[in-house]
Amino acid sequence: MNLESDATTSLSPQAIEQLVKGHREFLAFLERRVESRAVAEDILQAAFTRGLERGAGVNDEKVVAWFYRVLRNAVIDHYRQRSTTERAMQAWKREFPDVQEPEAELRQEICRCVSGLLETLKPEYREALRIVDLEEGKLKDLAQQSGITAENAAVRVHRARAALRRRIEQACGTCSVHGCLDCSCESSSGSTCGT
Repeated sequence: MNLESDATTSLSPQAIEQLVKGHREFLAFLERRVESRAVAEDILQAAFTRGLERGAGVNDEKVVAWFYRVLRNAVIDHYRQRSTTERAMQAWKREFPDVQEPEAELRQEICRCVSGLLETLKPEYREALRIVDLEEGKLKDLAQQSGITAENAAVRVHRARAALRRRIEQACGTCSVHGCLDCSCESSSGSTCGT
């Protein structure tokens, strides 16, 4: 790892040298606190980058202690983010605990306005719903096609479904809450549904 070649560094060359020498100890410190070596390496790399960007004014004698504080904060941030992702996954699982496939006839009768409303969503939300719900793909399919993690894919699908639900409520009014059994939505603006 060659940190010295970074021209934007605000740490002194002596401080950078101390950080480079402490690489193994820093990595060992992180490995004891996170779930894998790969995660530890990712956190360490990000911390080095952050340290180089924000290390202005750090005393050379105290740079190692300062960097351990940076690493501790990075571990805390890692677990906060992981906790947020896990909560989103749990919410997504609760949203569809026992999803059943509707009969073909009923499936064709589901509110025609949904396809029009789908076009009003952000492109990444449209894509998420297309892959997971319309094409009955898996979260890993969405993750691979979008270049994101499976956890982020689950969050994206959850948010996309919530956004679509809000659009349906706006377009169809109260019948969307009580069931679009006799849908006569015409468009996403000023449409009405018969109940």
